[in-house]
Amino acid sequence: MTRLEHESYLAHIGSESRLFREALTDVDPAARVPACPDWTADDLLWHLGTVQDWWARVVEGRPEQASEDEPERPGSHAGLLDFFDVSHARMMAALEGLKPSEPAWTWSSDPADHTVGFIYRRQAHEALIHRVDAEQAAGRSSDIDAQLAADGVEECLDVMYGGCPPWGSWSPLPHYVRFDMSDVDQSVWVQLGRFSGTDPDGVPHEEEDLHVVPDPGQEPDAVIEAASAAALDLRLWKRGPGDDFHLAGDRSMVARVRAITHAPIN
Repeated sequence: MTRLEHESYLAHIGSESRLFREALTDVDPAARVPACPDWTADDLLWHLGTVQDWWARVVEGRPEQASEDEPERPGSHAGLLDFFDVSHARMMAALEGLKPSEPAWTWSSDPADHTVGFIYRRQAHEALIHRVDAEQAAGRSSDIDAQLAADGVEECLDVMYGGCPPWGSWSPLPHYVRFDMSDVDQSVWVQLGRFSGTDPDGVPHEEEDLHVVPDPGQEPDAVIEAASAAALDLRLWKRGPGDDFHLAGDRSMVARVRAITHAPIN
């Protein structure tokens, strides 16, 4: 798959944040967020506001990590909307005009991702998924850009599920599953394997894992086909149903992939 241009990511950050803000402007502040039932609409508004405030400070202070200090939470819905507006404007201003190759701190375990480009992409998808959260809390919906969703599928599988921290190792197995998105005629391949290691807290890990890989030039063990990239993206992020996909091949491989991707995203 070919990633979007960084100007496109920036435009999507702006448009998805606008839709997020519109959905939460007149919502009941106590409305629950279906995908995050412990959150109210105001909690969601505060969350994305602090996320964008944080990344604004990261970009402004690059390549050093920003201070962990969190702003004081406003006590009213109107105050939270104002805080979000300021945070969003600050992040957009910080990102505007920067080359994606410029170094910046990020939480990625891959040194190649310590760039402004990683932030462009991650924040476009952060805004998209929380826009969906906002609309679900408000009882409304709007279209999702198909190319952004396809990129989100690859990002979710590769970064959120396929990353390997420096304290662990991944052992690949000769099993491949292909995710097809019919509306954009694009596919993402994953290879199954085993992850093992002991984390910094001394907790050992030994579990099935997957990594995004290029087309290996062979038939996949199984295929998971979605009619739309948006449906697949939302399913991977636990924001949509999982019963409207066409499955082919070895169903045990599909079950293994599902078990991996049903785990919470940290």
